[in-house]
Amino acid sequence: MKIVKAKDYKDMSRKAANIISAQVIMKPNCVLGLATGSTPIGTYEQLVEWYNQGDLDFGQVTTVNLDEYKGLTKENDQSYYYFMNDKLFSKVNVNKERTFLPDGMEPDSEKACKAYNEIIASVGGIDLQLLGLGHNGHIGFNEPADTFEAETHCVDLTESTIKANQRFFASIDEVPKQAYTMGIKTIMQANKVLVVVSGEDKAKIVKEAFFGPITPRVQASVLQLHKDVIVVADEAALSLVK
Repeated sequence: MKIVKAKDYKDMSRKAANIISAQVIMKPNCVLGLATGSTPIGTYEQLVEWYNQGDLDFGQVTTVNLDEYKGLTKENDQSYYYFMNDKLFSKVNVNKERTFLPDGMEPDSEKACKAYNEIIASVGGIDLQLLGLGHNGHIGFNEPADTFEAETHCVDLTESTIKANQRFFASIDEVPKQAYTMGIKTIMQANKVLVVVSGEDKAKIVKEAFFGPITPRVQASVLQLHKDVIVVADEAALSLVK
């Protein structure tokens, strides 16, 4: 595991975007595993800026996203499909037919998860997987549990995650209680994993996840076993790490 220290959020975003752009340049037809949430937004903005300058070409890139809320339509502005289209897909020349997310509108969880596993297998696996880090150590929506889930599965979101997401909805009753998420095995099979972390409020979980014991109670801790992980974090997020 390599830890890259960034000065602040902007510097973190630029350093992370550098790693992703290098992947795209070195392998134009690569498969990128993408993440949503507030932390990667700056990274996507930097990638869009470089694309607009003519430095990046996403024409052959395939993308697979970590997760999607169950029960939200693609048109819902809180769906991850909407997020990805708004932050990245509509602003670069990626082929929309090669951008994939779990089908949040498929009510049959087993069917939705099986279909997404088949999509990931069909594109040949993931070259680079981008991850954020939840306050409880979740990656994707792999919440603290007794085991590591292998592949795509339906998750009952924890109370803390629902509360964290409440700010995006009119009321807590509108916050989805379930999501489809890529499993730990799938994430660990990515050739390279890039984790972006920002803010003093993440300092405690950074220490636990990357310098503590490997346990499914802190799902991100399993990344310590991956052969090629880069954590790009700002000074505040690394403040408890010597």
